[in-house]
Amino acid sequence: MESITTSFKETILELPKKGMPVTIITGFLGSGKTTLLNQILQNKQDLKVAVLVNEFGDINIDSQLLISVDQDMLELSNGCICCTINDGLVDAVYRILEREDRIDYLVIETTGVADPLPIILTFLGTELRDLTNLDSILTVVDAEAFSPEHFQSEAALKQITYGDITILNKTDLVDREKLQELENYIHEVKTGAKILNTTYCQVPLPLILGVGLTQKDKYNLEHEEDTHKHEHHDHAHDHDHKHHHHHGHHSHHLENDGFVSVSFQSDRPFDVHKFEEFLTEKMPQDVFRAKGFLWFSDSESRHIFQLSGPRYNLHADDWSTPPKNQLVLIGINLGKSEIHSLLNECLI
Repeated sequence: MESITTSFKETILELPKKGMPVTIITGFLGSGKTTLLNQILQNKQDLKVAVLVNEFGDINIDSQLLISVDQDMLELSNGCICCTINDGLVDAVYRILEREDRIDYLVIETTGVADPLPIILTFLGTELRDLTNLDSILTVVDAEAFSPEHFQSEAALKQITYGDITILNKTDLVDREKLQELENYIHEVKTGAKILNTTYCQVPLPLILGVGLTQKDKYNLEHEEDTHKHEHHDHAHDHDHKHHHHHGHHSHHLENDGFVSVSFQSDRPFDVHKFEEFLTEKMPQDVFRAKGFLWFSDSESRHIFQLSGPRYNLHADDWSTPPKNQLVLIGINLGKSEIHSLLNECLI
């Protein structure tokens, strides 16, 4: 195992001679992109990895790993750093490139309803192409929640189309027949697709980093055709990063696909039984993803809530702020007033 690890490290450390290597993680809502990021951050190869994310809230970083925190950056004792894309993608990449401590590898997580093409073109069609080296595009797919209906969304379809590797995640939740159907469908969408089957996105890093799979030449024509659209699209993309989770705003891109995000906040607690009834019986079927911090009247704990497709979980920890309910739901053609009314009925 040591020889494999050493070889991987040597491979990665050679890559910066061609520009800082970059991997883009994309995938539909709740597929496991952040889980994959956590796997990379917990690597033991002593590589200095930077990750660009929409927000820090989902990343499970042990407090013992933290060296310092500023508004848009976390620095970890294992040499990794995390940055948010609050100031726009290009600005965030420059912040990493300009650091005194050299970063060995950059990983970017897109939003669950993002078309990855504008991000790809940012690295291939701007000044970043001379400073970075786009290595691979990883598309994470939820084996349990996946259905062709998701791909009525143009962005969701493109996530598989542009992926150099499809990580078929949560394979422990489906039988072999369903898995084969999914693999066949992915091969129909993308000829010659490379598929890795995983649970909890556990995949050896040498299979996904430093693999040199992005065929940059194939984007040249698309770049010529999409330059104007990319410039417009980039603004919408950055807007989505800045506001999508926090305020319930959404980009034109979200609107075009029919996706909306609905935010809910309250300084009153939920009744746990009424909230459970909302989840199991009253929540609109077209909610694909939800997450937030929940306050229940019969508990002193903060409950971190995650919903992906048909599954949800709650993780309890301590409040570091005054208790309040903060919840975001993402889906197709959701009625904001209807959802607010249903959630208000759950309050004490």
